[in-house]
Amino acid sequence: DTRGNQTVLFPSPFKVDIVVLDGDFPLDGKNWSKEEFDRYIVKERTGKRPLLAGELVVTVRDGVGLIENIEFTDNSSWIRSRKFRIGAKVAGGSCQGVRIREAMTEAFVVKDHRGELYKKHHPPTLGDEVWRLEKIGKDGVFHKRLASEGVHTVQDFLKMWVVDHAKLRTILGPAMSEKMWNVTVKHAKTCVMGNKHYVLRGPDYKVLLNPICQLVNAEINGSIYTTHNLSDINRVSVSNWLYS
Repeated sequence: DTRGNQTVLFPSPFKVDIVVLDGDFPLDGKNWSKEEFDRYIVKERTGKRPLLAGELVVTVRDGVGLIENIEFTDNSSWIRSRKFRIGAKVAGGSCQGVRIREAMTEAFVVKDHRGELYKKHHPPTLGDEVWRLEKIGKDGVFHKRLASEGVHTVQDFLKMWVVDHAKLRTILGPAMSEKMWNVTVKHAKTCVMGNKHYVLRGPDYKVLLNPICQLVNAEINGSIYTTHNLSDINRVSVSNWLYS
């Protein structure tokens, strides 16, 4: 209570209101009045739903109250501190003539879940949907064009970029400028490839590929070649085996 360190026991249950506070409260970190607490309660933005939804009135019995189901309906980016606190105060402000001090959590950031759903990944993974790449919006024109050609993931995108660069560029069309194209490809190429490799075998050759169909090495007529020491003739042969 506010009269000192005295512990007061309440024989009957009482109600507690759950509210949202500005993350900057309290300013001195220790003491505040009821009026100061109320002044820092944050309400919803104009035209928005109530900022906090769920069971916002809790019954306290024997000093214990259980908060079971509350959720934020908006993010915290629009207030100066960019953080919220959850606060609790006795309904009506007092109980049996004794002022009970309000309680609060630590300050925390509330993010917009919808924003997270559409977020780009840095770096992307091979299994990410292709719209996770920069300049390709979810359900946008580029996403739909790629999907219509079977390019659904970042791995699909990079495979086509390796195998048929011109076709990939044609699919995206002139609406994607060269600058946008370069940004998208650069982002895709930051993808972590992992350690998985694939083997393509023929009568007199064996080719080792990474997950996006890039050549790692080739064994031709018993001789092993890397991408650096393949002759022009052998390089053309390998390309024909891979992409024909």
